Amino acid sequence: MEFEQPLQHGHLIRRYKRFMADVELADGSVVTAHCPNSGSMATCKDSGQAVAIQPADSPKRKLGHTWELYHSGTSWVGINTHRSNAVVAEAIAAGRVPELAGYADLRREVKYGQNSRIDILLDDAGKGPCHVEVKNATLLATDGRVRFPDAVTERGRKHLDELADLAASGGRAVMFFLVNRADGDGFGPADHIDPGYGERLRSVREAGVEVLAYGTRITPEAVEVAAAEPIDLAPAHELGAS
Repeated sequence: MEFEQPLQHGHLIRRYKRFMADVELADGSVVTAHCPNSGSMATCKDSGQAVAIQPADSPKRKLGHTWELYHSGTSWVGINTHRSNAVVAEAIAAGRVPELAGYADLRREVKYGQNSRIDILLDDAGKGPCHVEVKNATLLATDGRVRFPDAVTERGRKHLDELADLAASGGRAVMFFLVNRADGDGFGPADHIDPGYGERLRSVREAGVEVLAYGTRITPEAVEVAAAEPIDLAPAHELGAS
């Protein structure tokens, strides 16, 4: 997925109030950008690190920029969680996710469950429906794995429960983790952050929910799905943020 406009580069001053970030641009000016990420961003918000932001065209926007990328020192990190679904949908449509290939129809944000919307619904007359929930994983743990979540998430556990209900009814349900940085080594749950989520993820996989994790290729021009990442769902309670 290409960015709609050329990104502007600068350095992060601080992220605050969850959805705001002050950025010093290359010309020395300081702007406040919208931070489209409700998590803790524990390993992608250090002051002084390089970031890339996108100008916003809409006159209705209170903030004139959106924070898109953070540089860890070795890798760009895609912090805009609003892009993850589109990035994954684009890859599925292009046939770059073999496990989800061969469906005739792809729709996004389709209502299901208890007042929820599935991120991606695949359907085909021969295969039947496949519900895909997408999560953006950016937490780099001390063991080198990229893990999810980076904060306690009751909403995330609810999504797992609803996927499990779909699997129990005979449908295909997939939990897709977009590993949105290239400086990690595989994917796993962040039990040290939210042990309830890790426990539930392992439980729903045993109940028939498929778990996929794919990495990304990130440049200042685009974000796209790369290769599948190795997955280890074993509990890891003693880790910290890298």
